[in-house]
Parts: sequence; C-alpha cells; structure tokens
Amino acid sequence: MKARTAIVCSVADQGVAALTNILVLVVAARLSTVADFARFSGVYLVFTVLLGVFGAYTGQPLVLRRGASDETRGACRSAVAFTLLVSAALGGLLAAVCTVLPGDTARALMMLGIVLPVVLGQDTARYAFATLQAQHLALAADTLRLVCVLGALAVQPHGASAARLVTVWGLSALPALLLSATVLYRRTAGTSVRLRPLLRRGHLGRRFVVEFAVGNATSQLSVLGLGVVGNPLVVGALRGATTLFGPLNVLFTSATGFGPPLLGRLATDRLRVRATIALAAVLAATAAGWATVLALLPGSAGRHLLGDTWPTAAALLPATGGQYAAMAVGTCGLLALRLLDPRTTLSIQVVFSLASVAFLTGGYVLDGVPGAAWGLCLGSVCKAIATWTRVARLTRPGAAGRAPVSATAVRSGP
Repeated sequence: MKARTAIVCSVADQGVAALTNILVLVVAARLSTVADFARFSGVYLVFTVLLGVFGAYTGQPLVLRRGASDETRGACRSAVAFTLLVSAALGGLLAAVCTVLPGDTARALMMLGIVLPVVLGQDTARYAFATLQAQHLALAADTLRLVCVLGALAVQPHGASAARLVTVWGLSALPALLLSATVLYRRTAGTSVRLRPLLRRGHLGRRFVVEFAVGNATSQLSVLGLGVVGNPLVVGALRGATTLFGPLNVLFTSATGFGPPLLGRLATDRLRVRATIALAAVLAATAAGWATVLALLPGSAGRHLLGDTWPTAAALLPATGGQYAAMAVGTCGLLALRLLDPRTTLSIQVVFSLASVAFLTGGYVLDGVPGAAWGLCLGSVCKAIATWTRVARLTRPGAAGRAPVSATAVRSGP
C-alpha cells in the first residue's frame, strides 16, 4: 500500500472501532432498563480494561516490528494465537466463577467470559494487519463488525437483559474474527506459532501494560477521588469537557497504535523523528482548531450535546484545549521514543502521570474546577517537554545508551 492510503485506512479503522464502541452503548441504553444498562455498562467497562491490557501486551510490541520477513509474519500469527488461548483461559475462569454467583450482573459477566476470545482475538488481528502493512484489511474487518453488531442489537426486544445484550454483542464479532483469521492464515502461511517469546521476562508487553495501567488509572481515579472528597461537579465538568474532544482521542490512538508500521517505512531514525515532529504539529493544530470550533458553538447546540453540564464544561474549553494540544505533542514524542528505544517510555509515563495527579489536586485546591482543568493541562505540557527532551538526547550525535528497536529486542528483551 502507498503510505497515504495506509494512513487514511489506519485513521478510518480506528474511527470505525471507536464508533462501534459508542454506538453499542447508545443502542444498549435504548433497549435496556436503567438497572440493566448499569449492569451492561459495568461489564463493558471490564471488557474495555481487558482490551487495553491485551492491546498493550500483544498489540503494541507487535507493531514495532519492521519488514515483512517470515519472523514478522510468524509473530503476527503467534500474537493472535496467544490472545485466543489466554483470553479463552481467562474467560473460562471468569465464566466458571460467575456460574456459582447469584444475580444478573454475575450472569452478564459469565457471558462476557464466554465471548471474550471472540472480541479480543478480533482486536489483536487489527494489530497484525497493521504490522503486515495491510491496514485496509483491518478496516474491512472492523466495518463488518460494526454492521453485524448494530444489526444484531437492532432486532433485540426492549427490556432485554444485560446478559443477553452481552451475548449478542460478543457473538456479532464472530464474522469479523473468521474473516480476519482466514486472511491472516493465508498471509502468514508457512510460519510457525511460537508462544514462548511472549512469556519471556524481557517481553516489552509487560512494560507497556504497566504504562497502560499508570497512564489510564491514575487520571481516572484522581478525578473520581476529587468528586468523592470534594465537589461531585468536578467529575461531570471534566468528563463533559473531555468528551467533547473524543475525536482527537481517535487520532491519538491511531498514532500510537498504528503509527510505528507506517513510520517504519522511512529509511533512518532521523527521518522518522522528523515525521513525528510534523505529525505533532498537525495534531496540535487540529486540537487548537477543534477547541476553537467548540468555543464558538451556540449555547443551544452545547446544551443539546451535554445538557445542563454544558455551561461548566464550556468554561473549561481553554484549559482542555491546551491540554489536548500538549497531549498531541507528548503522544508523538512517546511514538518517537517507541521507535528509538521503547524501554525509555515507562519511567516518563510513571513520573508524569503522578505529576499530573499532583497538578490536578493542587489546581483544584487553588481554584476549584477551573484550577483542576489547568492542572491537567500543566501535567500534559510537562510530559510533552520530557518526552521530546529524551528524544533529543537519543538522536544527538554520539548519544550513549541507545537500544535500537529490532525484531530480536521485541521478541526476547534485553
């Protein structure tokens, strides 16, 4: 594929995947009672966490591989097989435990355990296609899944239980999984499945799982904590403001998850870093432009989006817009580090995720909800500076301590 086509397919694929997740919740909310939707949302949250963990452990190390050698193709087959086996074991354990537990939530979790290999296996196949420079196949599979899941949920009766909705949602991904598995089997024909490298101590996925946990959990829990010990308004206001920037999250996820195979087409590290700098400028400008568009929305349109939360969320748009512009720069800095030396990102994620919590708390103490929003913005700015400082150190002439990415490094660690 040409680079431009691959970029368009990657962004479109991530957009389709995000749209699927959003529409699933919307349709489930319309079909369920309040209690059943609460159960479904809780189960879906469990799935979202598991999705992030498996993506960090198998998907992100996979896309750091370069070239179309037999080793790379075998790694793609092994990653999907590993996900299917581990998710089947984990899902079976979850289903077995929930079988003996009472209540509708337990039944919904039991059904999640049954369908877990289907939904997680299909997602890992997306990373495999990106690694094989076949982003259009990932887009085709995700589009098929979107059509199937909406069609299956649309024929469910109103008042359907959470367990039934989870079952229908999970099994509707089966056609996409079968399509992905068939195409991937042909693309990786002649290679063997090797699971042992994925279990070795130096596997990069372990570090990436910690990064995922730290980067996502700290900010989420800190906001919830302020809502509990302080003012519950802080949760709704910050959540409302960040929800408006959802399209940018799609772009950021596309950059980190599927950017490495595209940048790997470039001949040298210097060219790759220059490309990430250009990408950072484009994403930061996009964030600033999106914030401007939101700030110019009429009040009636804003209330249609967020209801009574709109006035408070609108007041936070300058801070949240600045935060997302800084996140764009920091995301691209982390992408550059993943290409140069993927073991350098963990310390940055840990230190500056904790720093963001401190800035969030300090800002709230000083100036309430607006101060909390500016605290998050400051944390993102500091993280962006730290990432690019590290990139500059790794790329200067004669830099020491460099550990370039290779198939061997990704496979077996240090």
